[in-house]
Amino acid sequence: MKKWAVAATAALLLLSGCSEKEKANGPEPKDPVKEVEEVIQGEVETELPYHYPLTGIGSEKKTEGRAVAVMVNNHPKARPQSGLHKADIVYEILAEGDVTRFLAVFQSERPENIGPVRSARDYYIDVAKGLNALFIAHGYSAEAQELLERGFIDNLNGMVYDGTLFKRSRDRQAPHNSYITYENVLKGAKEKKYSMDQSPHEFTFLSEDESKSVTGDEAKSVMVSYSASGVFDSIYEYDESVGKYKRFSDGDQTIDNETKEPILLDNLFIIETTHQVIDNVGHKEIDLEAGGSGYLLQLGKVIQVEWKNDNGLIVPIKNGEVVPFVPGKTWVNVIPTNPGLQSSVLFNVK
Repeated sequence: MKKWAVAATAALLLLSGCSEKEKANGPEPKDPVKEVEEVIQGEVETELPYHYPLTGIGSEKKTEGRAVAVMVNNHPKARPQSGLHKADIVYEILAEGDVTRFLAVFQSERPENIGPVRSARDYYIDVAKGLNALFIAHGYSAEAQELLERGFIDNLNGMVYDGTLFKRSRDRQAPHNSYITYENVLKGAKEKKYSMDQSPHEFTFLSEDESKSVTGDEAKSVMVSYSASGVFDSIYEYDESVGKYKRFSDGDQTIDNETKEPILLDNLFIIETTHQVIDNVGHKEIDLEAGGSGYLLQLGKVIQVEWKNDNGLIVPIKNGEVVPFVPGKTWVNVIPTNPGLQSSVLFNVK
């Protein structure tokens, strides 16, 4: 991989400074983060008869079931969020301005509470549709509203169910306080007569043995920049003791609001694509069909890849072939082609 000396050095200084700051007097979560070993305790490397389609993790029981895709707020006033630690895959994409939102997709695990839930944009709906997911949001842009109201995707929206399926937290102010329980997701699906049986299409995964031989340039830490302010930048640090990436946002580790469990990731998939502002509010048109350049980080290593939309699934491609994910949880960062990967993604390459 081509290495950019200036970018790498800047990233090293930034990430080192961030680490030292955290050690000295940096911001700490209100409650202690659960120990990583405590979170992953009980994982056993055995060959099991079934595998979850979005994580590749084995199971003794059948793994059918529809995915649920929830629009989750990422405003600083919405952090820490609830339920993200149980998402199989999270898509982080820009909404208006430099603000990102998450599309958190659940299939293998069911969090008790999810949120804060935020309003929909049409390109998030397209991602959810590709996963055949039940789509959950609270509000919508005009483009998203048109898709939802004509039945493009099965959905539950807080504009209809505010105060019933969706509950407002007293601990936060609107619009950062709308939540939905998984129990209410299923209740709403039943009321709307939505089928929850059909599983999403499967991603391609390495076997446990193949995962041990992942190659690439060293990438122990990486920053994905969305703004000059840094409020919506994502920093990922590889924890060699558990073989997973931890996520940080604006200096704070990303944890679950209720359980304090950290977000632990096995795959970081960073892609660039064209973003176009389409109105004076700042709504965007984002191309998630054409394909383009990207990075795939696994087990502290990074490789350059292309990405393509394969029947609705956004997947990494190398030499014309799909690059398998490591079994586990995945985070997808979507960044604008302008300024692009080389300016927005900085590696701590040693």
